[in-house]
Amino acid sequence: MNQILPQAEELLSTLKQLMPTMYQQETLESILALFLQGQGHSLPHHCLTKSESAISRFLNHYKWSTRSLIRTVRSTILNLILSQRPRGRKPTLQVMLDLTTLEKVGQFPQFQDLVRVYHHKKGLHIVVMYLVLGESRFPWSFRVYRGKDTPSPSQLAQKFLKTLPKILTQSFRIYVLGDTAWLTDKTFITFM
Repeated sequence: MNQILPQAEELLSTLKQLMPTMYQQETLESILALFLQGQGHSLPHHCLTKSESAISRFLNHYKWSTRSLIRTVRSTILNLILSQRPRGRKPTLQVMLDLTTLEKVGQFPQFQDLVRVYHHKKGLHIVVMYLVLGESRFPWSFRVYRGKDTPSPSQLAQKFLKTLPKILTQSFRIYVLGDTAWLTDKTFITFM
């Protein structure tokens, strides 16, 4: 983990530079601090340096390039994984697929097309693909499952696997990990 720290600090510095104003840089740093503390208190009202409304404005109103942010983070993750690759036989890279539900209770008109019931849970159903390196798990891709007549969570997961960068599939043996939620979908079982 000590080898990751300098690269994480460099990434934070790069991400802050993508923010148009100093105020947004400080807010981004506060948000990341909430997540990285790992205390299970990542909600905005636990932040000691910025108000809930400042964090809300940052996430909902400000115009900053999401694509640039994603490209920068992915490039850093890719470089980190490749730099940790041992010499010799082709090492293994674990790819974890997770179906997460952000449960919602009540009415959410702004999420009308996204909140639905799936596996007896009402909420936002998100398929996430992580790349696992040692004890570290890096989120790589995510999509919201949008319900009937759209790609199923398993189909979304299959699309993720097809979009892994070639440098990873050429440099590593890929082991796909998934929990029992994937076993309910025959599409995914036949893919594996």
